[in-house]
Amino acid sequence: MKLLNTLVVLDLETTGTWVDRDKIIEIAMIKRTPDGQQETYDKRVNPGMPIPVMVSDLTGITDEIVKNAPFFKDIAAEVVAFLEGCDLAGFNAARFDLPLLQREIDEAGLKFDPVGVKIYDAQKVFHLNEKRDLTAAYSFYCHKDLDGAHSALADTQATLEILEAQVEKYGEGEQVLNALDKFDYQQTAEFLDDERKFRWWNGKAYMMFGKYAKRYSLQEIARMDPAYLQWILSAKFSEEVKTLVSNALQGRFPVFEFKDKNGLQGQG
Repeated sequence: MKLLNTLVVLDLETTGTWVDRDKIIEIAMIKRTPDGQQETYDKRVNPGMPIPVMVSDLTGITDEIVKNAPFFKDIAAEVVAFLEGCDLAGFNAARFDLPLLQREIDEAGLKFDPVGVKIYDAQKVFHLNEKRDLTAAYSFYCHKDLDGAHSALADTQATLEILEAQVEKYGEGEQVLNALDKFDYQQTAEFLDDERKFRWWNGKAYMMFGKYAKRYSLQEIARMDPAYLQWILSAKFSEEVKTLVSNALQGRFPVFEFKDKNGLQGQG
């Protein structure tokens, strides 16, 4: 691969996927110059908050591992220096890694301005060039061409066959549909409700709408502005949201539950 400018490919491991609040626990970067020289930067980071169990299960990075690691503010200057003047690349970097990294750099009191820098996102290129529809899934899992695509019956039959193949592929020997329950990570890990009005962060529920969106936990809102929660009860919100709010007004707040890699349930 020929380069016209020095390229830095980067990836972050973080405490979660909320760009506005989650913290870096590891940053890795590879810098390659047009003449082929390569330099690597890889550091664990103390996020200054507990790492959720599910994140530790996914990354292998625990509170104990990073307890003596530097905070991001302590390495921010060297990170910015590594990136300076380079084109940037990653997988889903444009939507996640780079905005979160930019926020962490800003919070460290430094400036990093990627204006004019080219960003190459491998995920975006992949999604634009490779089909990700039912026909593609049928071919991948069932190794057959889908005849009659977009006929309701043909699509339904194909979906059934795909589910059967997924159970076979991912079920770890269990030939039951419930084996696919473990892939509901996005919903159970991040949001409390089906409409994604409330999001978990650091063990507390945060409102994702209205005047307190993304800024205060439900506990904080109940304490400083209960009248706002009373208004939600009278407005057009789902019963699920209203139940969360009603409980909060009575001092009952949701508790984040998780399952560790052994399937044991706990609270965080």
